[in-house]
Amino acid sequence: MSEKVKVLIIINRLTLGGPIYNAAFLSAFLTDKFEVKLIGGKNESYEVESLFILKKYNVYPQIIDNLQREINFKKDRQAYKDIRAVIRDYKPDIVHTHASKTGVIGRLAAFKENVPVVIHTFHGHVFHSYFGKIKTLLYKTIERYLAKKSSGIIAISNLQENELVNVHKVVPKNKSKVIYLGFDLTKFQTNQDKKRFNFVTEYNIQEDEICIGIIGRLTSIKNHEMFFNVINEVVKLTTKKIRVFIIGGGELDGELKKKAQEIEKINKQSIFTFTSWIKDIDIPLARLDIICLTSYNEGTPVCLIEAQAANIVVMSTNVGGVKDIVDENNTAFIIEDLSVKEYTEKLLILIEDEKKRNFMSQKGWNYVKDKFHYTRLCSNMEEFYLEKLENKK
Repeated sequence: MSEKVKVLIIINRLTLGGPIYNAAFLSAFLTDKFEVKLIGGKNESYEVESLFILKKYNVYPQIIDNLQREINFKKDRQAYKDIRAVIRDYKPDIVHTHASKTGVIGRLAAFKENVPVVIHTFHGHVFHSYFGKIKTLLYKTIERYLAKKSSGIIAISNLQENELVNVHKVVPKNKSKVIYLGFDLTKFQTNQDKKRFNFVTEYNIQEDEICIGIIGRLTSIKNHEMFFNVINEVVKLTTKKIRVFIIGGGELDGELKKKAQEIEKINKQSIFTFTSWIKDIDIPLARLDIICLTSYNEGTPVCLIEAQAANIVVMSTNVGGVKDIVDENNTAFIIEDLSVKEYTEKLLILIEDEKKRNFMSQKGWNYVKDKFHYTRLCSNMEEFYLEKLENKK
């Protein structure tokens, strides 16, 4: 082993979301015992690159052009070869992969090159709500094989660990560890008046409008259709002025805009604003009143942590690690199933009862400020790395 512990972090795509922040902070803020190199794949055309996040922390990744989101056997095979070449050149003590595709290609490359410690973080999983039974079984079989050969597996919430270990049985309990994500959350508490003014001015928001936001890729797994159905019901049942901000982009952009137009036509009022991706998400969060999530499947939804850091109340379905990252009934309302009726009822409480909304929102910062700080993430990860290296002796 080298004097410093050399860690190679492999991430699928350099896009906005939990994985990129995780990779950025581990690359930038581990102690001097560690040396870290980050490699990652290319974004899809509709995705917003996140190099600006990495540059902020003086992290400059090596791009593997053939490592892409979609399955392409020719490019995937070349990506595997490219990663093996990086490993041979860098000679890491630890390879740490993030997310599904990289977890397969990166770990196989690390095993082939006899890397002492190979660790994988599940930021989500594809074991329900993504594919049919046969394809899902195939992915489970692959993940079981990889987990068996891996040194350790990290889940980012207690619920996710339970799914990986007990429900889907893809990870042995003795190899799993829960380590929450970590972030630099102070920006959600600074210069709020200026950010609020800028967002209000850009989108001509009135003081008495209640602004509801949903943040994420416009893709089927995020279940925007349910969210739109909820809003359609809400506007019929409230006299409050509602503005709904759809923040993000993706393959369903056109379809969702058509649905928004239909709802506005039925209700004879303007409701929806599509902003596309917003890099500085702390700007809209300085004005939004409620953040919603309606996903079928999640790992740890970063937007809900950020919402609480900005003192915004959360309304969510119970998916992935949501219950691990909010204080239910204090900073957030959660519904147990995908019921439009129940979601509408809870959301209406937050819309109609201003005192309740403000009371819940003001608890957010204190709940997340330490629990999800990047210094805690780095400390937990260092301990895990060193433990796995010690086990190899």
